Amino acid sequence: MNKVTLLLALGLLGSCARKAVPTTASAAGPGTSTPIMEPTLPSVQAINTTFIFLNAKGKAQINMKGNKQGANLALRMRRDSIIWVSAGLAGIEGVRAVLTHDSVRVMNRLDKTYFSGGYDYLSKLLNVPVSFAQMQALLLGDYLPAPTGTKPTVATEEAGRQRVSYPLADVLVERLLQTATGRVQQLKMSDEATKRNLTVDYADFQPLDEPLGLPFAYSTVIQAQQPSAGVVTAAINYNKVNTGRERLSFPFAVPKSFRRIR
Repeated sequence: MNKVTLLLALGLLGSCARKAVPTTASAAGPGTSTPIMEPTLPSVQAINTTFIFLNAKGKAQINMKGNKQGANLALRMRRDSIIWVSAGLAGIEGVRAVLTHDSVRVMNRLDKTYFSGGYDYLSKLLNVPVSFAQMQALLLGDYLPAPTGTKPTVATEEAGRQRVSYPLADVLVERLLQTATGRVQQLKMSDEATKRNLTVDYADFQPLDEPLGLPFAYSTVIQAQQPSAGVVTAAINYNKVNTGRERLSFPFAVPKSFRRIR
């Protein structure tokens, strides 16, 4: 997995919006699940995960212009603090990334390079605004409420689903919720002016190992379309997901021989 592929994958996990979407999720305690209330529309039926630590393993595949690259994937997370990702093949790590609220660090062992910077540079490089809150919510399949002062449109659909949509600058944001579980089933973001679109589908929901057994999507398919890159697809399929209070390590040490990418 080369540098361009990794950065593209990180970009896909952001959004096509021109502004970051702030989150006003309820600060419930670990091991609980609390309904998310829109500031102007409390009828939105969304329930987010609230665990402290997450440790997941699975496989990822990126398809860009017919070029497919797959890898084994390891994901660790401390909620609202740090995201740690490792990807490789046959037990050999190729890429490692660590994201915090204000920094992005990526190490590529294949070509002995690393990147260290902020989200502003990464967003400019990818032409896709990326934030920690967006990355966390998208990886977890959680719901981000509409910004303060923006009233979403809520529509009840067949098969027990609820569609929530609202404009964000020039972008239309739509989320499809499962009313029975409160979990996000699909996220869409589209910008008609620039012809940029992002669709994220969540599937294979399985209960987490926590008191309430909240459903978690073991399968996430991300499809992004931009005029310059065409259609790019990233698929993540987990085979193991553990959550709880157990502390995790997030190692990231760059060898002295590695060259920094600026």
